[in-house]
Amino acid sequence: MNLGLLKMARLMLGHKSNRTDVMRLMIKVGDDGVIQDAKFKTYGCGSAIASSSLLTEWVKGKTLDEAATIKNTEIAEELALPPVKIHCSVLAESAVKSAIADYQKKQATS
Repeated sequence: MNLGLLKMARLMLGHKSNRTDVMRLMIKVGDDGVIQDAKFKTYGCGSAIASSSLLTEWVKGKTLDEAATIKNTEIAEELALPPVKIHCSVLAESAVKSAIADYQKKQATS
């Protein structure tokens, strides 16, 4: 589990689902565009926490383009989430896509 905060993280983003779950995703991106580390803080149910944890495992060592291809359906399938918990995997997918977009925006302006 990659619960916690990253020092010197390139970005930190919070995302809220429609069921009041909140995920804060922190990623550290190397100069080569590879995600070196990822941490999260999630406030929500066990399925939201599990989705966040799995996401951080999956993005480590991936390029930004590779990480952007992670789908909520893959997370839901891996965790065997029931239909009423699919929103938790959507939260994780949204977090990584937003983190990547934010990183790219910051790189373009620096």
